[in-house]
Amino acid sequence: MHEGKRSKQEGAAVIHHWTVRLWHWANVASMAIMVPSGWRIYNAAPIWSGFVFPRDYTLGGWLGGALQWHFAGMWLFGAGLSLYVIASIVRGHIGRRLLPIHIGLLVHEVRLAMRGRLSHTDAAHYNQPQRLAYLSAMFGLLALVASGLVLWKSVQFPVLRELMGGYEGARRVHFLSMCLVLGFVLVHLLMVMLVPRTLLAMLRGR
Repeated sequence: MHEGKRSKQEGAAVIHHWTVRLWHWANVASMAIMVPSGWRIYNAAPIWSGFVFPRDYTLGGWLGGALQWHFAGMWLFGAGLSLYVIASIVRGHIGRRLLPIHIGLLVHEVRLAMRGRLSHTDAAHYNQPQRLAYLSAMFGLLALVASGLVLWKSVQFPVLRELMGGYEGARRVHFLSMCLVLGFVLVHLLMVMLVPRTLLAMLRGR
């Protein structure tokens, strides 16, 4: 069943396919595990001297416990990502919903959004700022995965390690990618607060 088509059973437009919804909520669960456990791992060997995360906002209690939580979240994230990639290839989700991006139209719609005049009546259609935001988040996720592989299995991925400037470089890429994804999440939550029906669409698909 394709997005935007009418369901004969329920007579409502499908906004988000079940694979997209499953990936979305799997990401919510995995990030709730991986972010605070990652902060605890960071605290064990800070990249930037003097900067650590408050212990109350970390998960795992100690380095070994944080690693176990982080790997548990990693498998959940990997399973959801694999499902989404396969479904997107089969259904053409990315090409249909997130592409193309037109620079002129993007600038115009950003200006409208800054004035509070950007219309979002059709939840099945992504405007240009939305497309750019989702593609940026996907780039951040890919960078997280690539750098995470280097941190997990550094010897097995020597090319990726060297492209990132070594093991310590991969740690920085991982940290900055996490910041990019969290920035997207904060903006995403703000948009949901402004347009609450988008949450219902992600829960029910219609």
